[in-house]
Amino acid sequence: MSVADNLSTVRARIAAAARRSGRDPASITLVAVSKTFGLDAIREAAAAGQRDFGENRVQEALQKIAAPSETPMRWHLIGHLQSNKARKAAPAFRCIQSVDSLDLLGRLDEAAVERAADDPLDVLVQVDLAGEATKFGATPQDAEQIVETAASLRRVRLGGLMLVPPWNEDPEQTRPWFVQLRQLRDRWLKAGMPAASLQHLSMGMSHDYEAAIEEGATIVRVGTAIFGKRETKTP
Repeated sequence: MSVADNLSTVRARIAAAARRSGRDPASITLVAVSKTFGLDAIREAAAAGQRDFGENRVQEALQKIAAPSETPMRWHLIGHLQSNKARKAAPAFRCIQSVDSLDLLGRLDEAAVERAADDPLDVLVQVDLAGEATKFGATPQDAEQIVETAASLRRVRLGGLMLVPPWNEDPEQTRPWFVQLRQLRDRWLKAGMPAASLQHLSMGMSHDYEAAIEEGATIVRVGTAIFGKRETKTP
C-alpha cells in the first residue's frame, strides 16, 4: 500500500477509536513519525493532507525542514534533546515534545526569545512513569516542577504531557501506562494547575495508538503504520 493509503487507514482507525470513547475525531492530532525516511515519503504524506511530522534527531530533522516545500508542515521533535542543542532546535520546530528537565526548559525559553517567529514555542513534558534506565523523561515529581515553572517563562508555551511507555506488542499491556498518565494529569488539574498547560496527552504509536486514544490521547505519534518498516542501518 502507498503512504497515502496507509494514512487513510490510520485516520479511519483514529476516528473509530475517538468515537468509541465519545470524542470528536478532530480533537486528535496525528503526528507522522518520519525519522529515517526520506523527503519523497514525507512529500507523499503531505500531498495526502498530512501536516504534522515527528523527528527524533535534531540534525536529521534540520536537513528535512530546510528542504524546499510547497506545503507548510509543522515539525515536532519527539526524541531526546540535549540542552546544548536547544538553540538549534527552538527556531526549527513547532513543538518540542521531549522536555525532561528544568535546565532544558530554561534554555528553550532563552532560544525562543531570540527566534524570528512571533508565536511561542510549544512544548510538552516527557514523563517517565516506569523508571526505565534506557529511556529519557522526567519523574512525576520533576515533571510537576517543570509544569509549575513553565507558567513564568517568556516564549515557551507548555501544552501538556508526553509518554513513551515500556515496549510491548500487546496494546492491552501498554494501556495501563496511558491510564496512569491521564490520571496524573487529572490530579494536577484538580490541584489547580492551569488547564491550558495540561491540555494535551501525547501517547500511542503504530501498534497501540487506538488504545491510547481510548484512554485520552490528544496526540498520537505514528510512523511504521504510515511509512512502513524502517531499515536497520549497519555500521
